Order: sequence, then structure tokens, then C-alpha cells
Amino acid sequence: MPLPPPRPHMPLRAASAQSTDPDTPQRQTVSPDSVRYANALAERIRARFSTALVGQEALREALIVTMAAGGHILIESVPGLAKTTAARTLAASVSGSFKRIQCTPDLMPSDLVGTQIFDFASQRFVTQIGPIHANIVLLDEINRANAKTQSAMLEAMAEGATTIGGERIPLPSPFMVIATQNPIEEEGTFALPEAQMDRFMMKTVMTYPSPEDEKAMLSMLSERDNDSDIPSSSRTEPLSIEDITFIRATSRRIHVSDSIMSYAVNLAWTTRGGGPNPIKGLSNKVRLGASPRASIALIRTAQASALLSGRDYVIPEDVRRFTHDVMRHRLLLTFEALADGVTADQIIDQIIEAVPVP
Repeated sequence: MPLPPPRPHMPLRAASAQSTDPDTPQRQTVSPDSVRYANALAERIRARFSTALVGQEALREALIVTMAAGGHILIESVPGLAKTTAARTLAASVSGSFKRIQCTPDLMPSDLVGTQIFDFASQRFVTQIGPIHANIVLLDEINRANAKTQSAMLEAMAEGATTIGGERIPLPSPFMVIATQNPIEEEGTFALPEAQMDRFMMKTVMTYPSPEDEKAMLSMLSERDNDSDIPSSSRTEPLSIEDITFIRATSRRIHVSDSIMSYAVNLAWTTRGGGPNPIKGLSNKVRLGASPRASIALIRTAQASALLSGRDYVIPEDVRRFTHDVMRHRLLLTFEALADGVTADQIIDQIIEAVPVP
């Protein structure tokens, strides 16, 4: 695959304003060259995924969009569906630093963020940073970490920094957490608190592959010497840190109209029992709706989705595309709903159906 052209130096341009009033803000749009360049970068990531994973297009796009939107993602599935492989593939697509942390009940915060050790040569304490100080961090089986360690993860995800010995140390930029969890096993696990779940921009649920995809996976593995290796392709160079920074900055400049913003707000508002068309009896199923972080995440993911679709503006389909991923971990269902087998995805389906599309 040929390399994309050099990154444009003028990513933005001012659209012609209909009003000459200096107090009227002019719309800043992304230049066509920037859109094309961002798409070329995304295609390089997709090309790397095609050599490591079969199927799982939804997971691939969720990972790419989350990275472009500057968020964190939680991947949930039963064992053996390539959660770790997908995270490692995304990390291999970027030339930044990558760390994998296997969460266990005895994992301590110092094992994650770092600690201070005494250097006998200099007779002073020296700060030794932990593995979370990387551009992409994989927290494998995050729900096995104890509450104290989870609070350290929350600080890193929320503040973009860690505290070691009273010293605040910023995390590298860009910084992204990819966490995985197994919903089946409950022994030796600690449920993530709502505050930490809310920090994940998306929660993606993986399903079993189709028989055709599973057969293609076996064919791919038969050509490898080691099943755990992520193959590298000489035709697809990894993205640089500057490329990721460019994608994130360009994504946030994608135009969002007032009607699209209202649409995102109405989706989140409806989960709380309000909205233009409130769902009757929703309070019997949902005891806590989505926070304003949900509407923010809807807009951020919609901007990234529009950019990677080749547009400099957001349409309603961009918002709806990842509504389930953005909302499902932010809705707390009542005990009655859980007893009746109601899922968060079913509630979200009702909400999407109820909220008018602009």
C-alpha cells in the first residue's frame, strides 16, 4: 500500500460566512486535504488489522474511532475472541509506546503507576514510573484488579497524570486505555464502579465469529509459526505519534450543527426519563440514566466517524452508529429489569426509536 502524502500544514479553512457581523462566529471547517490524509492513515491501520484479525469489523472501527476521538475503550467478551489480539494490533499500528498489564487481585497501585526507590549510590529517593506511563495501555481483565488499584487507574484515565510520592507526573500524549473483561467468571473479580465505567468512551461487546470467519481464521493461523505473534506488514508502516495527534486535532474540528447537538442531548436526556418523547415506564427499567459524558462521547465519536468516513460535517448516522457502545455501560438497570432479562441494548433500541432524527 503506498504511503499517504505528507500531512498538510493547513488543516483548517474558514468557510464563507453569510454574515459580515464581526461578532458572528465563522464556521471553521477541515480542509479536504486533511480529510483525505486522515482517511489514508486510517486505511493503514485497517490494513494492519486485516493481517491479524478475521472479521470483527465492528471492534476494529470502535478501536480506531475511540483513538481518533481521544477516549478509552472497554472490550467485553467471553475468553478466546481475540480481545488482547485486537488491542495489540492497534498498538502495533502506532509507533508509540505500548504496555500490557495483566490485572490480578494482588496487583497494587505502585505496580501500575510506579513508586519511589532508594538509590544507595546517590543517597536519595528516585522515582520509578510504572507501566501505565505509555501511549497505549492494555489493562487485561480489568475487573480482577482490587478497588485500590482501580482507583489508581481512574486517576490516570480522568486526570491524564499519576501521583508518585506526592509528585504529579503527566502521562505521555497521546494516552489511551484499552481494557478487557470477561463477564462470565465472577470469582476473584471486583465490579468496576460507576465512576470508572463512565470514564470509558465506549464499551464494545464481542460476539462469536461466523463459521466462515472462523474457518478463515484457522487458515490464517496455519500460515504462522506462532499463534501469539502479531504479523507485521512491510507495506504498512506504523503511524507516528504526530499522525495520531493530527487525527485527534482534526477530528475535533469536524463541524457539528445545532440540530445534531440537540439530537445527542435528547438521546442522553431520554435515558433519564425526559426527552421530546419520553418512554413510558422507563423508570421501572432504568434506575440511573446516562450522564452528560454520554452526550459528549456521542459528539466526539460522531466527529471521528465523520472524519474517517471522508466528511467534514456530522450527520445523524454518525451519532447513531456508536450509540450502543457509548450508552450500554452508562445505564444502570433496575433489579426488576434484570430479573426479566432486559438488557441495556434493548433499552437503547427503544430510545433510538423514540427520539426524532433531525
